Amino acid sequence: MNRKHLFIAAALAVMAFAPQAKAQPAQGDDTPTLEFVCELHVKLGQTYTVGQTAHGARVVIPITGGTFEGPNMKGTVLEGGADYQLVDQAKGRNEIEAIYSIKTDDGVFIHIRNCGLIVTGKDADGKPSFYFRCAPKFEAPSDSKYDWLNNSLFLCKPGGFTPEGISLRVWRVQ
Repeated sequence: MNRKHLFIAAALAVMAFAPQAKAQPAQGDDTPTLEFVCELHVKLGQTYTVGQTAHGARVVIPITGGTFEGPNMKGTVLEGGADYQLVDQAKGRNEIEAIYSIKTDDGVFIHIRNCGLIVTGKDADGKPSFYFRCAPKFEAPSDSKYDWLNNSLFLCKPGGFTPEGISLRVWRVQ
């Protein structure tokens, strides 16, 4: 047995007989926090179904416009994007990938790719459950005051539904 194999065997032996450590919360308060970024009011067009594809049942929801506003940004949701969903009705599960752009009131275009899940069903008590969360990724010009959007993680959830569309609340993970 060469030295490398001997070292690996020794390390495995130590790990096998070491007391099992339980996951402990980190000392101090390093839990991520959320900072509100904006709320988007997205107008949606007529939903259409592509049909059963190699990846699942594909549904497309056109994005026809809207507005957004937050503490550091405000503007319009541009027409031309869409929410592309893979629907699994048997599991009550939709995979979401919305691709669209926004324009700030000071004229900056920002591209967004928002991926997430919608899951409906029953909770442990048999009550109806609804889970809808997404993780938008922003692409803003690097030479703009919105460059910070390129360098953070974000989460969003619906703020409500209207006959015209949906509102989405977006937070930055700190």
